[in-house]
Amino acid sequence: MNNHKSEKKIMWYSLAFMAFSTVWGFGNVINGFSEYGGLKAIVSWALIFAIYFVPYALMVGEMGSAFKEAGGGVSSWILETIGPRMAYLAGWTYWIVHMPYISQKPNGAVIATSWAIFRDARISQMDVKLMAVICLALFLFAVWVASKGIGVLNKLTSLAGSTMFIMSILFIIMMIAAPAITGADVMDIEWSVETFMPTFDSKFFLNLSILVFAVGGCEKISPYVNKMKNPAKDFSRGMITLAIMVTVCAVLGTISLGMMFDSNNIPPDLMTNGAYYAFQKLGEYYHVGDFFVVVYALTNLIGQFAVLILSIDAPLRMLLDSADDNYIPKAMFKQNKHGTYTNGHKLVMVIVSLLIIVPAFGIESVDVLVKWLVKVNSVCMPLRYLWVFVAYIALKKAGDKFHAEYRFVKNKTVGIIFGVWCFAFTAFACIGGIYSEDPFQLVMNIVTPFVLIGLGFIMPIIAKRSKNK
Repeated sequence: MNNHKSEKKIMWYSLAFMAFSTVWGFGNVINGFSEYGGLKAIVSWALIFAIYFVPYALMVGEMGSAFKEAGGGVSSWILETIGPRMAYLAGWTYWIVHMPYISQKPNGAVIATSWAIFRDARISQMDVKLMAVICLALFLFAVWVASKGIGVLNKLTSLAGSTMFIMSILFIIMMIAAPAITGADVMDIEWSVETFMPTFDSKFFLNLSILVFAVGGCEKISPYVNKMKNPAKDFSRGMITLAIMVTVCAVLGTISLGMMFDSNNIPPDLMTNGAYYAFQKLGEYYHVGDFFVVVYALTNLIGQFAVLILSIDAPLRMLLDSADDNYIPKAMFKQNKHGTYTNGHKLVMVIVSLLIIVPAFGIESVDVLVKWLVKVNSVCMPLRYLWVFVAYIALKKAGDKFHAEYRFVKNKTVGIIFGVWCFAFTAFACIGGIYSEDPFQLVMNIVTPFVLIGLGFIMPIIAKRSKNK
């Protein structure tokens, strides 16, 4: 019995590390640097962590604690607090926003492959239509692999994830130490308010979705709250440690990039090739040639492909395993001998194929495509966080009906205010993120989320018809 107990408890620092790898990635630092004026991104990151990320993570903790038995994450919280129809919509949103995310992954894999082989930025010159064809082929292969229900993937993803994490931390340490160790000639950073203070203009607010998209997703760790030694005290300690770790990484990562790239003259292809340029320069500083860039490219390739396959299957399972056939047509539940939802995979195949092919007809360069994919993801992905805050508001409204060992705030009204604030902030970021000066991209940014969420309202109608038959 004791043995069982001791193995069960998670320490607060273990939780912080587990959450760190699900929330943060080196790509976030690059995207922030690119869209927020280089070193000016530091203040933007600090603000978003303080006013959004910390309350968000602590709310998730309270819900994880209140609904110990609920396995389905956000949709099961909504089911407990509001009801089945809303729970279905929450589950649908959570699943469907993964479609643009899935469509982004083959691009990342192709870019990584190009860097691993050629070790230069030639991918930016590639014809967008050819890129789309390669990405489509890669995606269809991934669907085939996912249909085989492979269990080894989890291990592969966590291995690639931890390697990427180690590499980004290593990059920061080695970069900051480079001038001292190797006498590397780096950019001089002028330590003044002008260097770091962002301009709070329309561009700042229209790009908020990129920051929100980067820090979201910590609801994945809610199941672990009750596995902690002392949830009431340790969870908030773990989450605040997480926030500090992420802030330190964002700040030091941005400074490292500021030592390589001029903040007032950011390369237009930074989102496509930035991480590779960074590791390539690091290799030059330490006189190891292209060693770092090849290692990073290969890890990224494995990571992107593993996440691609996992994202085709895992969110779909979350939707269908706990779904109600009043809202989802019976045909969607059909499984093959590997336990894979075959019709669900077909639906993913149709939606994602369109998301890969259509942009190729209106976007003329790979760099613009990569930027657009980040943007459309930053508009769609955070829509699922809205449900986290809806669930929290409902939980607070219910008063003492649900017992939670860990509470973010004890006061009902204060809790509701926090929930409403985070909901409004997320919604504002998503709506702002839609704007684009390019008419084609603007239309795509509007159509994509509306069509994806709209499909969710059609499903129950089809389900009702197939039941009546």
